[in-house]
Amino acid sequence: MPAWINTFLQNRRSLYTIVFISCLVLLAISYFIQYIMHLEPCSLCLVQRYSFLSIGIVALIGLLHGSTGIMNKFYSGFMALLSIGGGVVASRQLWLQSLPPNQVPSCGADFDFLVNNFPIAKAIESLWQGSPSCAEVTWKFLGLSIAGWAWIWFVSFALLALVQMFRSFKASV
Repeated sequence: MPAWINTFLQNRRSLYTIVFISCLVLLAISYFIQYIMHLEPCSLCLVQRYSFLSIGIVALIGLLHGSTGIMNKFYSGFMALLSIGGGVVASRQLWLQSLPPNQVPSCGADFDFLVNNFPIAKAIESLWQGSPSCAEVTWKFLGLSIAGWAWIWFVSFALLALVQMFRSFKASV
């Protein structure tokens, strides 16, 4: 590994910077796809978007705090959990996209309606079921759907967070 990469990775704030900027870019892309390309997100897409937002906020807090001790482990552990959760949602959407059209769940309510009108447990259950719009692949980049790319990013963030959590840093770095 080149020396500059090793030096960069020795700084505890580097990972948080990478994750925070990546989340900002991913959120900007999601809004570009929604408002410029006019592709409306399904309920699972919105959950993934909120997962990226949450991961980015935790990364920003970790970046600003810059802890080398237990708080660094807390931030990176929480970031790993959020990433795993987002990855599970992306996996569910990829599974729905792989189903034959006759096996896709029937139409469900949209995200805002579920969250505003049902208890949280019922809303989560309904979101998890997905809908026909969750199974549609309306856009691909390099052969992967949006859910496929989201899954790759969630797995990457989870791995980076776990590396950060188990790494030891010198207080002077």
